[in-house]
Amino acid sequence: MSGAALAVVVVVVFLLAFYLLQRYGDLRRQQRMVLLGTLLSWYLCFLIVFILPLDVSTTIYKQCVHDNANHPTPVTGARRTNQTDDNSSVSVPKLCEEPWSYIPDGILPVFWRVVYWTSQFLTWLLLPFMQSYARSGAFSRVGKIKTALIENAIYYGTYLLIFISLLVYVAAHPQWQLTWRELQTIGITAANTWGLFLLVLLLGYGLVEIPRSYWRSSSHGYLLAKTYFKAAKMATEKVSAEENLVDVMEEVAGVHESVRYNHGLRKCVDTIITKCPTEYKEEMGRTVESSCGEQNVLPTKRGLIKLHKKVISAVQRHGQTQVQWSMLLDEAFHLEDVAKSQSCPVRHFIHGSPSEHHSGLIHRFIYTPTVEWYWECVFRQGFYRLLAVLLCLLSAAVVWSECTFFTTHPVLSLFAVFVQMAEKQHNYICIEMVCFVSILFLCVCVYSTVFRIRVFDYYYLVPHHQTDAYSLQFSGMLFCRLTPPLCLNFLGLIHMDSAISHQDRIQTSYTSIMGSMRVLYFISDGFYIYYPMLVLLLCFATFYSLGSRCLNLLGFHQYITDDHLTSDLVDEGRELIRRERRKRQKAEDGENRRWAWRERYGVQGATGRTRAGYTELKDDQSRPVTEINSSVITFTRRDGEEEEEQKRGLLRDNSSDEGSPNRRSTGGRYLSLSPSRTSIFDDV
Repeated sequence: MSGAALAVVVVVVFLLAFYLLQRYGDLRRQQRMVLLGTLLSWYLCFLIVFILPLDVSTTIYKQCVHDNANHPTPVTGARRTNQTDDNSSVSVPKLCEEPWSYIPDGILPVFWRVVYWTSQFLTWLLLPFMQSYARSGAFSRVGKIKTALIENAIYYGTYLLIFISLLVYVAAHPQWQLTWRELQTIGITAANTWGLFLLVLLLGYGLVEIPRSYWRSSSHGYLLAKTYFKAAKMATEKVSAEENLVDVMEEVAGVHESVRYNHGLRKCVDTIITKCPTEYKEEMGRTVESSCGEQNVLPTKRGLIKLHKKVISAVQRHGQTQVQWSMLLDEAFHLEDVAKSQSCPVRHFIHGSPSEHHSGLIHRFIYTPTVEWYWECVFRQGFYRLLAVLLCLLSAAVVWSECTFFTTHPVLSLFAVFVQMAEKQHNYICIEMVCFVSILFLCVCVYSTVFRIRVFDYYYLVPHHQTDAYSLQFSGMLFCRLTPPLCLNFLGLIHMDSAISHQDRIQTSYTSIMGSMRVLYFISDGFYIYYPMLVLLLCFATFYSLGSRCLNLLGFHQYITDDHLTSDLVDEGRELIRRERRKRQKAEDGENRRWAWRERYGVQGATGRTRAGYTELKDDQSRPVTEINSSVITFTRRDGEEEEEQKRGLLRDNSSDEGSPNRRSTGGRYLSLSPSRTSIFDDV
């Protein structure tokens, strides 16, 4: 049974890691080594989290067997019921039943060593190198490797300095001798110290923000206002990304014109052009064909490398903003539909447009509009608030335990109390459930913060396959650095780490690979005990949104309900969403009319006769074609008529509510983000 449980955990964890990688990464376009390194780092970290409860239950069983073997007692009273032979008076009591998930000796130590050292190799050596390699703009493998080595020289030197300082401390200590085991302990302690420093920061934010986010999500009004705020910010980012892309494409076009096909740098230019969007490639081709042979200043190899890096970053950022804008529009439209459905007397969810209503089997037979109305308008608020209360209780238990876990007499840590109560009853399933729920909640608080934080445009996890290679590998590095200290901190909360609790008991197989943390007393007896207490201060800072207020003062606008600028951005976002809804509605109406004309006149057009009644038109304003009844009339406007028609079109565009933030074209002009979809059938 233990082998089956371990195999199930291994498979489930792999599927979870693969699903997250598929959601955030692009399995088709990104490099295989990037995907493999990220998947392996996520998989190993999740594996540690899921198997650690099995290690705890196995260790408690071994402790029970050890205690009974060293202290046999007469079988009397309640212990007689657990004895197979009631006639004997003195024997080893059979109180320690083997848990269902018991893992035999020798398996877990080897397993933990492989998992731990593989994750450490990934986070400290391989992933940083691959991160710089993937972000490099060099055109050859040798150039990318050289760039990666130079960028990581300072990175490796910083951590080497920390390791050397700890090494000097141990060498100067009179009680310790430098052995290979102690060197391993120094390296592990240095890595865990850095990870614990970052862990407490992320944990203090997640313990407050996750329960509060669920409580606020129960209010549709709050969600809608925050979505409007995000829309105003995202519109600005979208325009900035498009302008940046246009600027970079102008630079690429200049290089494309200056470097001829017989030049030695032409291969580098062609490599850069392959990274450009399709519409810009076609425009560059037309520009070269129509150019008069003007010679510009030839770029250098270093300049092309920088340009290549800028192109990759600009294209990636432009794609991210486009996808995020589309997702934000869908979310805003859904919340507006919820607000309309709440005020509607009919218990039927009202979708703003037919395209928003899914036509799958689940939505047709199970999640019907009536069921959707009850969930969105009745049950969702109560469910989210109940979940927020439960998460708030768990957060309070974590904060209390982090401030009291070093006290063993009496036991004040709530997680240690629950585990010891289950240990007295030999209820291994309860022990595993308590450990799993506790460590899973800690991981959710920490890992969700990793998925939410954004370090300018360098690190940002975007769903729908829009996360770049640099951010994927950076998240893998964070996971590998945060998981070992998180597990050690959890073992300290349940008093299973003797380096902190100072109890004489069997250690888990996980702590056995860490060595004796007592080699560095000022870390094991000082930093590991007192630093986690800072989570209380971080929780207070997060509760009062001190970080968001500081970012607002620095110019990075965050959503705060009592801020004057927030209300202005909410109004601006509401107007943007209203315009985008009108655009989408008008496009759908035009598409429905075209489909109606196809259904009405499609049969006659397929008989081989002259096209009569209807001809399918593409949305191309450069082809002024008009079709009336059975004849097709093609005409060309004169210059005066063209100017008059352009003026009328400009007036129509300015008077409509379809305006959106502008962007510059390649010629320096500003064009609408969403091209006009006006066709001949829009006026029918």
